[in-house]
Amino acid sequence: MLLVGEDWRRTFDSMEQEAWRLETLPAYGVPQEVEAIRRFLAGEPVTREATQPWFDRVKAYVAGGRSIGRVHIVTQPLSDYLRFEFEHYRHNVEAGEDVRILDVTNRPNPLDGVQDFWMFDRRQVVLMHYEPDGTQISREVYEGEPEPFREYQRIALVESVPFEEYVKGLDA
Repeated sequence: MLLVGEDWRRTFDSMEQEAWRLETLPAYGVPQEVEAIRRFLAGEPVTREATQPWFDRVKAYVAGGRSIGRVHIVTQPLSDYLRFEFEHYRHNVEAGEDVRILDVTNRPNPLDGVQDFWMFDRRQVVLMHYEPDGTQISREVYEGEPEPFREYQRIALVESVPFEEYVKGLDA
């Protein structure tokens, strides 16, 4: 089953404890971000106001006792898109999202071949399908057992570092 529109939002809103994401791509083709990326590359900052809808949702989830987390697998040098996305992550962390980075620049990727996904309450998995350029094709509810995805989450969490720790290393 594919998730679109309000069904996608309801999936988030109906989670009881946790929404967690694995991101594997160096860039995502999001049409709504084209102008914001252009401004970022021209030197304009990514303001919290620009990220306000997600910021508010994360804050509300966290205030209600639920958690949001993600691990993004990256290699250096970071793509322009990742540098832009990292500015969003700063606001996500401020809102209470647990953002972590798994840098595989100088080591094997322990999750090589695993596609992007969201997992809700460690029991519902939504596979994220993308074109090679990062344009989203669809979101598909996974019909199998979630155990492999729980293991992917475990590996990602063990092998990654908190976002703020990662970016301190970039600034050094």
